[in-house]
Amino acid sequence: MKAMIFAAGLGTRFKPWTDKHPKALALVNGKSLLQRNIEYLQQYNITDVVVNVHHFAGQIIEAVEKNDGWGSNIIISDESNEVLETGGGLWKAKDFLKDDEPFITLNADFLTNLNIEKLLEFHADKKALLSFGVTNRKSSRNLLFDETNRLCGWKNNSTGEEKISIKKPGLIPMAYSCVVVFEQSVFEHIPQRGKFSLIDTYLSLAASFPIYGYDHSGDKLVDVGKPESVAVAEEMFD
Repeated sequence: MKAMIFAAGLGTRFKPWTDKHPKALALVNGKSLLQRNIEYLQQYNITDVVVNVHHFAGQIIEAVEKNDGWGSNIIISDESNEVLETGGGLWKAKDFLKDDEPFITLNADFLTNLNIEKLLEFHADKKALLSFGVTNRKSSRNLLFDETNRLCGWKNNSTGEEKISIKKPGLIPMAYSCVVVFEQSVFEHIPQRGKFSLIDTYLSLAASFPIYGYDHSGDKLVDVGKPESVAVAEEMFD
């Protein structure tokens, strides 16, 4: 099984570190976010990993080379010319992810102990095109699910904006964990091109294809999006 870690972002919420460094190399108890996610995948014997780069791309490439990929086979997907967001980054890297198995994506700035084996079992049981971790934590934006955990929509809790793919009463709001399992066939169906978010892809496919949220509320999870999140992460992850 192959995986991709999204590490190309500008990290604007993580200044001043990101004025001179990529956020993926920010340290949590002496290990970078990138290293921690590579080692997280290793726990599930996933060692073929694509990492996309843009912001201070050279620093990430140097860190990977200096550390021999922290024991994994790392392939760099270079977005130096233009950051493509998660969806565009995935599309650009699609040839690197070809396999006879599903593949996993992570965001470099999320740390979690979600059990990937259980996520894969859930995904297989649902016969889903893609499945991703969600929790019931507070978030400014939520994905909306029906009682079977099928994705139906999205809501911005700050503005009230909603995007509904499947109209149903009583939709359940959950927060996205950024650990996703995709079937290889997803590339046949993604309608977007260029620079786009995976969330937009999910919403455009949700009515026609089975997309599910795997509730892992109670697991460790930190969005290390701001400098003050590092202290929270260091309390949770040794």
